[in-house]
Amino acid sequence: MAAILVLAIVTVERLAELLIAKRNTRRLLEGGAFEAAPHHYPLIVALHAAWLGGLWFIAWDCPVNPGWLAIFALLQILRIWVLLTLGSRWTTRIIVVPGKALVRRGPYRLMSHPNYAVVVGEIAVLPLALGLPWYALVFTIMNGAVLAVRIRAENAALAEVARMARSPGDS
Repeated sequence: MAAILVLAIVTVERLAELLIAKRNTRRLLEGGAFEAAPHHYPLIVALHAAWLGGLWFIAWDCPVNPGWLAIFALLQILRIWVLLTLGSRWTTRIIVVPGKALVRRGPYRLMSHPNYAVVVGEIAVLPLALGLPWYALVFTIMNGAVLAVRIRAENAALAEVARMARSPGDS
């Protein structure tokens, strides 16, 4: 029963995040932003859907380890910090807002991609909380491969915007 409750909470959280991301993406695009490197986005969606769907399929009746669950709860606090810091600029896609400076406050003053650090932790820790170390390992490896593409694409897009901001009219 505890695993079902945990998975239900995570599922509701993810669905709420998708709604927020969709709203923010629409507003940003309407305001002149653009999406960079959208080609890998379906892979990210598929990975996360497979991760959560697979947990529902195999872990709904697993015992929950309170220590790992506490770490997962801490990751959720960090996730909320990231979302609040980015506000209306948070989205699940790479949306670039020309002319706007990068966010350098909150967790972004500590690292470049705190949201991805949280995701890496979540992908590993929730299966560990459900007693599935092999599942954590497999999805951590797959997530690492997807994030390598994602972070490279995001850094390139942000570097291009920074370059354009330094030399307006030269592009």
